[in-house]
Amino acid sequence: MGGVDLSLAGEPPALQFCMSSIAENLDRVRDQIATAAMKSGRSADEIELVAISKTHPVENVREAIEAGQTLFGESRVQEARAKIPELPSNIRWHFVGHLQKNKVRPALPLFEMIHSVDSVALAHDINRIAEEEGLYPRVLLEVNVAGEGSKFGFAPGQLRDQMESLLALPRLSIEGLMCIPPVAEESEDSRKFFVEVRGLRDSLEKEFTLKLPQLSMGMTQDFSIGIEEGATLVRVGTAIFGERKLRKGHL
Repeated sequence: MGGVDLSLAGEPPALQFCMSSIAENLDRVRDQIATAAMKSGRSADEIELVAISKTHPVENVREAIEAGQTLFGESRVQEARAKIPELPSNIRWHFVGHLQKNKVRPALPLFEMIHSVDSVALAHDINRIAEEEGLYPRVLLEVNVAGEGSKFGFAPGQLRDQMESLLALPRLSIEGLMCIPPVAEESEDSRKFFVEVRGLRDSLEKEFTLKLPQLSMGMTQDFSIGIEEGATLVRVGTAIFGERKLRKGHL
């Protein structure tokens, strides 16, 4: 019946995505982005899709590029260093994983944005190396919104206390916040965390008289909720490329 596999009819959207071609998956994700934007009175143009290509081969990324995707996310510097030169030079790359201090120097020229500045010490290292390399990296500050011991990031109160010292780093262009809420059975469970991060962003803007336009919130299981709560960047991997052999969380 029109090529549709009826055995998937009762499966959740993410699984249906994974069983389809990458181009079809991208179309579905873009449709969901547009629907969530409309639901929240926003334009879909306000939201950028970061296709999380970590652990997926270059051939899969090429398929996504052919389907019109130009912004990708990686979480391991070594993997990105091998993958990026194999692909067109106009493709944009964001770093979305935990950035180790010894990987800062090779990471900076590869990525137009780092989503995961998770400590003052890392921010200082990025600032120092950026000065040595003549770069002005765009970064987001990672908020450990639920206080999970297994995750990196600033506690909300800690970030407020340390914001002044972060803003004093001249090479960093701090553009907003990023969060990874706890893994949950229902996507709706992420909403309260996205609301908290948006509220933290708003209060930081007011307290420090600055603009933090970017909110990186939402992955495969909850990106629609993230958009409804103000996300400007959504990080989606599984719903585009399918399950990866080894993965943490649900990017």
